[in-house]
Amino acid sequence: MRAEVKDNVVRIPELRHPRLTDEEKAFIAGIPAVEMTVESVLAEARRLTGLSDFGPDDFRERLAFILAEYDNVSTLSLYGRMISWRQEVRYAANRLSLIDLYKRHPEIDDVVIDRPIIVAGMPRSGTSNTVNVLAADRRLRSMPLWEALEPFPWPAEAATGKDLRRQRCEEGMFGIMARMQPYSSLMHDMGPDYVHEDAELLGMDFGDFYPEFKTYSRAWQDRLFTEDQTPRHAFAKQAMKAMTWLRGPNRWVTKSPTHLENLGALNRVFPDGSFVLLHRDPIAILQSIMTMTGYADRLRRTRVDVATVREFWTDRVERALRAMIAQRDLLPPERSTDVLFHEYMANPMHILQQVYDKADLPLAREGLADIEGYIKSHPRGVQGKLVYDPIGDFDLDVGAVRERFQFYYDRYSVRKEPVLGEKM
Repeated sequence: MRAEVKDNVVRIPELRHPRLTDEEKAFIAGIPAVEMTVESVLAEARRLTGLSDFGPDDFRERLAFILAEYDNVSTLSLYGRMISWRQEVRYAANRLSLIDLYKRHPEIDDVVIDRPIIVAGMPRSGTSNTVNVLAADRRLRSMPLWEALEPFPWPAEAATGKDLRRQRCEEGMFGIMARMQPYSSLMHDMGPDYVHEDAELLGMDFGDFYPEFKTYSRAWQDRLFTEDQTPRHAFAKQAMKAMTWLRGPNRWVTKSPTHLENLGALNRVFPDGSFVLLHRDPIAILQSIMTMTGYADRLRRTRVDVATVREFWTDRVERALRAMIAQRDLLPPERSTDVLFHEYMANPMHILQQVYDKADLPLAREGLADIEGYIKSHPRGVQGKLVYDPIGDFDLDVGAVRERFQFYYDRYSVRKEPVLGEKM
């Protein structure tokens, strides 16, 4: 990958027609083929963990559906197929470990998840920054990337007294991404200890939205929007109980982009939870998420289809925002806060005070020192700034898309963020 870098500002000029390096070509060519079948996924999960009980088997139909969607994408590269298959293997292995832990320690079910703080917002709307800032408060339980990828130690490994989960994260997923996609961190800061999203917990019941990133699957998206996702969130809560039993405290701060369209389900599963809803100009969200997924497609697909990327994400963002508005009033006002991105960036402590007030959690002493320390040590843009060009890279008709999102501008006074080449 060749990129233009000047004064810590990065421009990726090859999004439409990426030119892979010799190292990247050799890496992809060396990846073995995989079978997108339920049995291949479950067999590998059994082999990794030494376990066999997956619990209720209704998940098999969802897993089969997801694998079929992967198989239907003719442009997935060997790398794209492998990481997609491996992700489902990981979910199946984590599910095995969770079921096994509950069988050996039924007292886990008595753990109380106390008034979680649930952060929701579209990708690139500030949810990652918000959840990491809140997670700096040592009174709250959060989930770093290494733990999100493997929430529970495998029994055979645990018997040795070793816990290699963080090492596997650093050398595996994170290590490969850092080497093969070095500019991803400019769009989504990530590291083994960086707080991750609980879409990973939904994945153990095969109800996450990550397949959409790899397949641009409208069929899977339809299921996520039209089927009641309460059981998936209830399953994720069981995972949170087990993780809390292994390591407290029992008051969580969590986030996931799909929480925005599942406010009703989340409110049912966490009736004492408080909600933080992040709002940002949809155009700013689109330019970032299109660039992020287009950049990832250079390795996971045999060609980058900018029209597919553009149309899929424009539709997806609109659908999510309309679903959020339709469900917003289900959340009690005393337990929910709407946060405008530009106001949060301008004065994070003022906004955080509102969040803590709604969560009925004092923002003083230890918690305040933790948060202020994190904010000071993590200035925005410290790794560099990426130049987005949604018009040049994706042929986005910005004016037409702004009209399309007028319903959202009418509901929330987000600040419109001009993009490169736009006349406002």
